[in-house]
Amino acid sequence: MITTVIFDIGNVLVDFDWDGFIHRMFPGREELISELDEAVWGEGRWDRLDAGEEPEEVFASIIAHDPEHESELRKVFENAGDTLKKRPATPIWLKDIKSRGYRILYLSNYSQYMMKKKPEVLDFLPLMDGGIFSCDVKLIKPDRRIYECITKRYNLIPNECVFIDDIERNVKAAEDFGFKAIRFVTLEQTQKDLNTILGE
Repeated sequence: MITTVIFDIGNVLVDFDWDGFIHRMFPGREELISELDEAVWGEGRWDRLDAGEEPEEVFASIIAHDPEHESELRKVFENAGDTLKKRPATPIWLKDIKSRGYRILYLSNYSQYMMKKKPEVLDFLPLMDGGIFSCDVKLIKPDRRIYECITKRYNLIPNECVFIDDIERNVKAAEDFGFKAIRFVTLEQTQKDLNTILGE
């Protein structure tokens, strides 16, 4: 019997549109965008923010990788909150699941830096029963230890939980841990898959 639904946040409950953001910032500059993407995301540099490292240290590492574009990278950092946007369907969805008697938690790779940049996109959190942000435990999905962490904190039985994430490796890790898991592609597909698991 399922008792708990665990949600990722980015691109599940909130839009995280890096590609649109960077193209709006530097329209038509594909070579620059490619270089900035590599500087920010290569070798897990941005992931270090989600793992709780100090923003100044992470940004210094990113700039060191591509010092030629320091001014553009600093513009990216300053405006990074513009990657995030509310999803109007989120509170409706959460209230519906909650009304059916399930506990709802979050398990998200998320940084304090991004929380401070756009706090309003997380205004649905009071509807939930708790959860874990990666930056607070200094672990990021798909590390097995972060699934262990939420299980221990909320006294969960893995096979009584459904985990929803948009990234395949995180879904696979959750399944390997013992959760039932759904990869979010669209809201309609995910709701259908969730209702199937819940037997509704």
